[in-house]
Amino acid sequence: MSSIDVNDKKFGDQVRLVVSMIVWPGLLASALFATGLGMTTDSPVMMFNLVYISFALIVGLLERLMPHERAWLQDDKQTFANLAHTLLNKGLVQILVVVTATVGIAGTVQPPAGSTDGLWPGNWPMFAQVVLGLVIAEFGLYWAHRLAHDIPLIWRFHAVHHSVTRLWFVNTGRFHFVDSFFSIILSQPILFLMGAPVEIFLWVSAFTAFVGILTHCNIETRTGLLNYVFNTPGLHRWHHSKDLREGNKNYGENLMLWDLLFGTYFDADRRPPVDIGIHGPMPAGFVAQLAHPFRKEKAQAETTS
Repeated sequence: MSSIDVNDKKFGDQVRLVVSMIVWPGLLASALFATGLGMTTDSPVMMFNLVYISFALIVGLLERLMPHERAWLQDDKQTFANLAHTLLNKGLVQILVVVTATVGIAGTVQPPAGSTDGLWPGNWPMFAQVVLGLVIAEFGLYWAHRLAHDIPLIWRFHAVHHSVTRLWFVNTGRFHFVDSFFSIILSQPILFLMGAPVEIFLWVSAFTAFVGILTHCNIETRTGLLNYVFNTPGLHRWHHSKDLREGNKNYGENLMLWDLLFGTYFDADRRPPVDIGIHGPMPAGFVAQLAHPFRKEKAQAETTS
């Protein structure tokens, strides 16, 4: 190899290193900025959908350009099932519960933004209110996720998500509808009781949607100290480990605050496993996966994350 080739390789490695350090915060910040602009229009929901689809496509492209695991680029024959779960399970529950029920009710009964009635600090800057909303919602999301691993009956539904053998943006929404509903009902009530305005529900939902794609992405990322604040791809790869000492950790959906406080935070100075999944069986087809948790056989006792 000539000195020119060596120098070109070193330069390419340096560029890849820099990109891997900025890609995660850059994508998230860009998506949130675009969402904020969309919320100022007359069609905030339509604008959010456009931002979300564009965001997902960009993540998918980057997975091909700079993958974390090349083995995860191989087809696992689960693309249809992943998309079906996303659209018919995760998506339907989000529409029915979050948009129709949660946001609809919040828009009717919750005080308007800026109100100082009730417990919610409506006089805070919107940024601070969103952060508070994330912390509160995250408490419920954390415990919903942790219980889904600790209680065999709930694990049967959550195992549908963990049965994937590779991580990429398409299986972000691979959740059984019972699992999705369980997470939502544990994360929303406190915000209602505190009187959070509808804007907080919208921002929390948007933030969760973008972070969800990023945590499952197969992109080479280096997130450093951000790992102590957010649920990043590196942390979530440990969560999908078959080794339960690694997998039953990092339950946070968006933030790592409650993992740090409750002792379930995990990050090691080595590469997360490429061989992920569950120890028990899972049917290959979408319909069979929906029915699998309801089967009468004894629930799989050993959980994986």
